[in-house]
Amino acid sequence: MDFGSQGPGAAARASRVSGARAVVAVAGMYLAGCASLAPPDSTPPAPVANAYPADASGPVGADALQAAALAWRDYFTDPELRGLIGLALRNNRDLRMATLRVEEARAGYRIQRAAQLPAFGVEGQAARSRVPGDLNASGRSLVSGDYEVALGLAAWELDFWGRVRSLKTAALETFFATEAAQQAATVNLIAAVADGYVGLRELDERLRLARRTIASREESFRIFTRRVEVGATSKLELTQVEALLTQAQALGAQLERERAAQAHALALLVGAPVELEAPPPGSTARALPALPALRAGLPSDLLLDRPDIVAAEHQLRAANADIGAARAAFFPRIALTGSFGSASAQLGGLFESGSRTWTFAPTISLPIFNGGRIRANLDLAWVRRDMAVAEYERTIQGAFRDVADALSAQHWLFEQARILQATVDAQTERARLAGLRYENGAAAFLEVLDAERDLLAAQQQLVQTQGALLASRIALYAALGGGPLDARAADAALPPDPRPGQSP
Repeated sequence: MDFGSQGPGAAARASRVSGARAVVAVAGMYLAGCASLAPPDSTPPAPVANAYPADASGPVGADALQAAALAWRDYFTDPELRGLIGLALRNNRDLRMATLRVEEARAGYRIQRAAQLPAFGVEGQAARSRVPGDLNASGRSLVSGDYEVALGLAAWELDFWGRVRSLKTAALETFFATEAAQQAATVNLIAAVADGYVGLRELDERLRLARRTIASREESFRIFTRRVEVGATSKLELTQVEALLTQAQALGAQLERERAAQAHALALLVGAPVELEAPPPGSTARALPALPALRAGLPSDLLLDRPDIVAAEHQLRAANADIGAARAAFFPRIALTGSFGSASAQLGGLFESGSRTWTFAPTISLPIFNGGRIRANLDLAWVRRDMAVAEYERTIQGAFRDVADALSAQHWLFEQARILQATVDAQTERARLAGLRYENGAAAFLEVLDAERDLLAAQQQLVQTQGALLASRIALYAALGGGPLDARAADAALPPDPRPGQSP
């Protein structure tokens, strides 16, 4: 067809059709390309045994629960402990920092995702200029104007080699890793608060036993003081009773100091003032919080249940994506820049017929010499990928050890607590019989002193072991990855946003 015979309107239409076809062709090439140069995502085999050690046997009965299906509110049933954990999830600053890192990584991903899309903007320009007559061919001064309004396309990279997409994938995997790290921080915080609370209640029970012993020995000291005054016993026995009393008083002062430090540490974890007063003297025994037994499962379960392993896996995938971006830097980079709008020498003629203007400026750049920077960048990406592999394997090994340590501690502490309970029963009977023998003149008072001293030590050791047994169950819950977390906990850890009009 002869466009020259159809007039300027037909030629303009033909030009638009040709331009549209060019755009379609470029879009087709773009969609057909975009091949990622990143290595395939793969994780190395777990560098641990297929089962936990024989000395780390855990409960396998029907009563044993699976940690992955047990939310923390279902595992920690003590009302006071639940309240402390809830406060910690809202106020702990370390958890708040981990949650803010998630938001930081989310924003970084959104920035990289936006790089895949063209960026349009409206541009406007107005200029007036005067040229003197001696610089003009006509010999007269000339005043001119230039007015433009256009919709502009910034340098949009056609991602034929997947560089931009690899960067977006790396940002997405980093976001996932940060989110998993925040979940790991949440589980660790829950376990730390529970462990601190159990330690506090353990010290309360030890303090209650010490106070009861101090009261008993104060009464004995009063009785023996009276006996010395009336000449019914020797001053040596009074001195022995006094020594036993001061030992118990020193233990009580030590436990008071340890309890205060434990309460301060727990308040720091919670992140807010808490009322954790010691039980008053003469109060009855308060049982330590009960925790059900957990089923450990297989080491392979940790790959899905432990959030820190999940985070390390996402970091490995991000390192793979970075390799793809570094490889793509060796290939040509094609970018599109253009604009479409109206221009006129007079402001009044800016939008009149015939004032349309457009530009289309594709660019291509190919690195030739850069001093080895691109090659070094690729080598760096590979090294960081190898580091991510080592970190992934180290995290798995650490998780395996955490579970094995918690299982073995739980097994042997249970056995130790059973033995110590029998020891306390025997020492209680020994102290009773020693007192009877002394009252009947069949034994020296030193035998009574030894029996009471050994009884107090056994009682203290039993309470410590019972607290350590509960701590091992808390450690096992955390080592197995904890249970499902409430999404509201992450939102509660965020500070209020003072910025108005923030878009999601």
